[in-house]
Amino acid sequence: MANQKLALIIGGSRGIGKAIALRLAKSGFDIWLTYHSNHAAAEETKKAIESTGSQCSTFCFDIADFTATKEALGKASETRVPDCLIYNAGVARDNLMVWMSKEEWDSVISTNLNGFYNIMHVLLFPMLREKRGRIVIISSTSGQIGQAGQVNYSASKAGLIGAARALAREVGKKNLLVNVVAPGVIETEMTKGLPKEKILPLIPLGRFGQAEEVASVVNFLCTEENLYIHGQVIGVNGGLAI
Repeated sequence: MANQKLALIIGGSRGIGKAIALRLAKSGFDIWLTYHSNHAAAEETKKAIESTGSQCSTFCFDIADFTATKEALGKASETRVPDCLIYNAGVARDNLMVWMSKEEWDSVISTNLNGFYNIMHVLLFPMLREKRGRIVIISSTSGQIGQAGQVNYSASKAGLIGAARALAREVGKKNLLVNVVAPGVIETEMTKGLPKEKILPLIPLGRFGQAEEVASVVNFLCTEENLYIHGQVIGVNGGLAI
């Protein structure tokens, strides 16, 4: 559909990103979906999106690579500008700081934080030119309150919150809304190995969250017409951080 809105999901082939992509497709968005290397997962998600009646294009590249990011999305953004950009890409390389290798630090910062710069470098100007759009950044409860064994991950996710708040001050007058969604412990592949018996007592709702519960908040931020939410961090964590 020519008049259909477009959502770009960075890191959209699995887990929370996949749930966001499907939810926005059901809300009438065409989807641009980026992923790092799992072709099978991306193809499966693409088919699920297209089954809703929306169109889906996939882009395979490493967002930590500035040149690869520009080559993958630069030409596409010349012909069509996303109405919504969801930055969901992220990796975790957990270790206690005293034992953390430089590679564990660098890989997390490069993907989670530097990747955000790489994406914004390509997409922000086209979105500003259109004088409309919504940017939703997926951070984490670990970026709000910190987590032992995740100094690198917490630093990257806290950095995204700071970046979002500053960006919101820069682009608000151009009708670009910028917000952060900070999930807590969500049932995905990334959290499969966590010790539930130790974590559940810390969560007032007494359960892990579902990816669809994160997606519903992102969907609201992308679709609600009467929206005066800008530069905010919305926690989806069952009360883990209050």
